[in-house]
Amino acid sequence: MERLRFFRICDEYPILDVAYHHFATLHYNAMNSTTIRSNSKPPYLLGLLCLIPFVGAFVGLGLLLYGLLKYKDKWLSIIGAGGIVWTIIIYSTLFYAGTHASVFKKGFEDISQMQLNSLLKNIEFYKLVHGQYPDSLQQLLEEDKLAPINDAAQGMNTKGNSYYNYHKVGGKYWLFSSGQDGIPNTKDDLFPQVTITDSSKIGLINHR
Repeated sequence: MERLRFFRICDEYPILDVAYHHFATLHYNAMNSTTIRSNSKPPYLLGLLCLIPFVGAFVGLGLLLYGLLKYKDKWLSIIGAGGIVWTIIIYSTLFYAGTHASVFKKGFEDISQMQLNSLLKNIEFYKLVHGQYPDSLQQLLEEDKLAPINDAAQGMNTKGNSYYNYHKVGGKYWLFSSGQDGIPNTKDDLFPQVTITDSSKIGLINHR
């Protein structure tokens, strides 16, 4: 009865009729939009990107926020958190392997040995150009920005810059790596692999 009276009033006042249909349309659109959002499925497949280390951490963070704030979905939140944890596990494992696994240690030692042999050539070339040996390894960077002056044998144990040991003694010099322990003059030290004789023109002091 009340509804019939309302429609009669709308007939008498056209502006009320227009307003009624306008608000009715807005209400329908709002309800329809809510239905579409409620039927949309959380992007679970994006969780596959979480398997990619580093990238997966950012994707996981996004999925976690989507799961908590937008979709209110427990499983999407779990997938996102899992992506973050997965990246942490991968990089923690790599760090541990780099500092403890013997195969990784051997790899760093091999790299250090090659760099020492190359660094010897850099030092001798510096003398050829400047007429004297450098006072420090950092001076080699003036001629070659890529000169390998950082001790690779210490692997991931290195904190900051850890240069190869270089000491200029008159017209000659010492050059060696402190090895895995990072302590010079111990049994794991590495030296350039070069044969030095009395007639050799290089200034490297032969270790004995």
